[in-house]
Amino acid sequence: MKQRNMKLAMLCITAALLTTAHGMPAAASEVKAEKEVQAQDSEKELSQEPEKAKLHAGISSVTTWAAEIYQEELENEKPPQEEVQELAVAQVDSYINVRSQPSVEGEIVGKLYDDSVGEIIGEEADGEWLLIKSGNVEGYIKAEYALRGEEGLAKADEVGERFAKVTAVTLRVREEATTESDTMALLPVEEVLPVQEEVEGWAKVSTEEGEGYISTEFAEVYTEHKVAESKEEEEARLRREEEERQAAIRAEQQRAAALDSKGASNSKGTSSGKAPASGNTNAGNKGSQSSSLGSSIANFALQFVGNPYVYGGTSLTNGADCSGFVQSVFKNFGISLPRTSGEQGQCGTNVGGIGNARPGDLISYSGHIGIYIGNGQIVHASSAKTGIKVSNASYRPILSVRRIV
Repeated sequence: MKQRNMKLAMLCITAALLTTAHGMPAAASEVKAEKEVQAQDSEKELSQEPEKAKLHAGISSVTTWAAEIYQEELENEKPPQEEVQELAVAQVDSYINVRSQPSVEGEIVGKLYDDSVGEIIGEEADGEWLLIKSGNVEGYIKAEYALRGEEGLAKADEVGERFAKVTAVTLRVREEATTESDTMALLPVEEVLPVQEEVEGWAKVSTEEGEGYISTEFAEVYTEHKVAESKEEEEARLRREEEERQAAIRAEQQRAAALDSKGASNSKGTSSGKAPASGNTNAGNKGSQSSSLGSSIANFALQFVGNPYVYGGTSLTNGADCSGFVQSVFKNFGISLPRTSGEQGQCGTNVGGIGNARPGDLISYSGHIGIYIGNGQIVHASSAKTGIKVSNASYRPILSVRRIV
């Protein structure tokens, strides 16, 4: 690029010099001599006019060519225009059907729930139907039930959740948005945290140690949206919910039976106050009972989705932080857990990775904890911005999966 610019400059200079040379007036000492021979040379000058015209035309061509090349270089140097993604955001009471064809006769291939977002990749029938891509679903929705254009982008910003993924080996969480502020926590590489607020060069995040700020120079900040649910995903979810509902019913029945058994044992005057051991029968049923109890814990915890996050809180209705939420949920089932996420992450038995998790298990993260509800999801007190919510269990690196029951 530099070489080409130098060549262009030399060409322009050469053209300018040639033009100047041929248009330059004679020196003063030559004026008299010029006049004396003017008459004799007039005929010769006339004969040279065509040659001068050719020379000037050539100089003009060189100058024009140089200018065109320079303009072309300037155009090539312009940064490419970033393609703006057009989004559709569902605005309905429940959901929009996503169809295989731009018609109400088209097969339903998925559902786009309220405030869920899809990328618009086409449209049909003069914009009456939008072709969208959302999650694992691609199909058509009625345009009248979604926001698009500037309204769609604004709504997507409003309903999207911002996350920060640490890119440094270790990142400091500071009390204030300045490098002069005290360090309150350290985050490892690839740690992912919900972002509550953004200020210039900083993101406010919530950790077990409290709320603080991380430098976005060392973190990737991005937005996640709710996406469409495919027909297959919906069927799997409904099956799972029915299984968990039945498990909760069985767990309640078993709990009631255990209370009846304990009462009967006490009425017979057993010294320990415990139901008599029944040998291998209880041992054989232990795993099934624990699994059912875990499902009951998960279903109980789900009742509080949408309630507020309050740092240091333990109220399931008025607000709790992540460990306060877990502690209070398990307390309802007569199970006592420590107060902090770090301590809770050491309780029970480590069952390995997420593939071995079952409802009611604790999913432990760095500075955070949640309750596994099945299908790769957790319920947890996420942040002051999002409150108690359901998330993918792998939305951030998992430290361990702990089985309490």
